[in-house]
Amino acid sequence: VQLQASGGGLVQAGGTLRLSCAASGRTFSSDVMGWFRQAPGKEREFVARISWRGGVTVYSDSVKGRFTISGDSAKNTVYLQMNTLKPEDTAVYYCAAGTIAAMRRSYEYDSWGQGTQVTVSS
Repeated sequence: VQLQASGGGLVQAGGTLRLSCAASGRTFSSDVMGWFRQAPGKEREFVARISWRGGVTVYSDSVKGRFTISGDSAKNTVYLQMNTLKPEDTAVYYCAAGTIAAMRRSYEYDSWGQGTQVTVSS
């Protein structure tokens, strides 16, 4: 599976952004799509996950209530709507694809996109 993330940018605190992740190739082999982020000097951390079947979503506590993950199976695209952004949300955001067993750990995912930078100014 090849993944292409887009939609990052510079936004003020309290603003919104929507990230997109388009999947191509052997998309039928992926049951789950996830978003992770990595800030400078920090480890990559889980943000959100969605299953293609049933649309079950999981969020990290740090983004719950502010971010929404959704998917369009017809377009093989997953979105991350980010509202009420905070400076601590600044990071490179990565999308990832995995089997149904993939949850919150990065090693559980098989394919990764190239990342898109999100910068939130205070």
